[in-house]
Amino acid sequence: MEQLDRCCDDDRAWVTEAIGKVAADANRSADTHLLPFPLPLSWGVDLYLKDESVHPTGSLKHRLARSLFLYALCNGWIRADTTVVEASSGSTAVSEAYFARMLGLPFVAVMPASTSKEKIELIEFQGGECHLVNDPAQVVVEARWLAEDRNGHFMDQFTYAERATDWRGNNNIAESIFQQMALERHPVPAWVVMGAGTGGTSATIGRYVRYQRHCTKILVVDPENSAFYPSYESGDPTLTTGKGSRIEGIGRQRVEASFQPHVVDRMVRVPDAGSLAAMRVASEVLGRRVGGSTGTNLWGAFGLIADMLSRGETGSVVTLLCDGGERYAHTYYDDGWLTGQGLDLADPLTTVRHFLATGTWQG
Repeated sequence: MEQLDRCCDDDRAWVTEAIGKVAADANRSADTHLLPFPLPLSWGVDLYLKDESVHPTGSLKHRLARSLFLYALCNGWIRADTTVVEASSGSTAVSEAYFARMLGLPFVAVMPASTSKEKIELIEFQGGECHLVNDPAQVVVEARWLAEDRNGHFMDQFTYAERATDWRGNNNIAESIFQQMALERHPVPAWVVMGAGTGGTSATIGRYVRYQRHCTKILVVDPENSAFYPSYESGDPTLTTGKGSRIEGIGRQRVEASFQPHVVDRMVRVPDAGSLAAMRVASEVLGRRVGGSTGTNLWGAFGLIADMLSRGETGSVVTLLCDGGERYAHTYYDDGWLTGQGLDLADPLTTVRHFLATGTWQG
């Protein structure tokens, strides 16, 4: 009987080489740092930031992009002549453009026209093409159409984020956090705090803590205009909102397939002014600019810690430093932009500074 050796054809050989290149990127990369955020030792609660901004493409989304490319390659969805298309507000597209260029593939990012100028420039620097859409609600629809029109592959981070990452370990973000916490005074975090863009990170960490039998709880913070929080509160996964999030990288007008509400222990809605106030104060404390989604995480973490202190609890809280603030010089760090958006940071800034001074929360 004639035997067919399909492993020897040119297409399979290209996929094998491509997977090797993506794996080599991971092998070259050191782990990201876990930074203590300065709080009074006497409080008995320690706060840490997992600094994902030190990845080669500058954000948490580098992990996701690597996983998505490996998932698509192993599923046979990406070949040597495939145009890769993604719906992204910026950071995922920057990271996917990096991997597409590594593999010699065309890449198109479909994103809201409101995406920061700095992120568009980063995507183009990595060799990607930016396709801007005026209505944020149509980004995914446009990306699907564009992938079909170009005979390409729609990466679809919002569907595949939670399944492309091995949540049991394999050096995912959850495993990394717990390994780095091992020598701290409260080595098993009481809480991990994060926002949801795709929902993939909360799904990975939520599943991991259950798998490892930790008591750690998951708090997801959600910005204004996002559907995740009201859907979680109501139990209605079909709920949608009519506006896009102003905090890039998190918040969606609909509940995405990757979001797994049953691994989330608590959700908090964060006002955009609160996100940006926490972002600015954290930048002062850390001596470096952080992005808006980091501010959302910290607003939620600060309120949570104040709640722990009020009940006499001790422990550790971990959240994410998602990306650097240099990407938002013309938006979140621009007072003129804030005025144009109708955002007044005066009261939220007072709330954050009062918390750091007293451990109490007035938000």
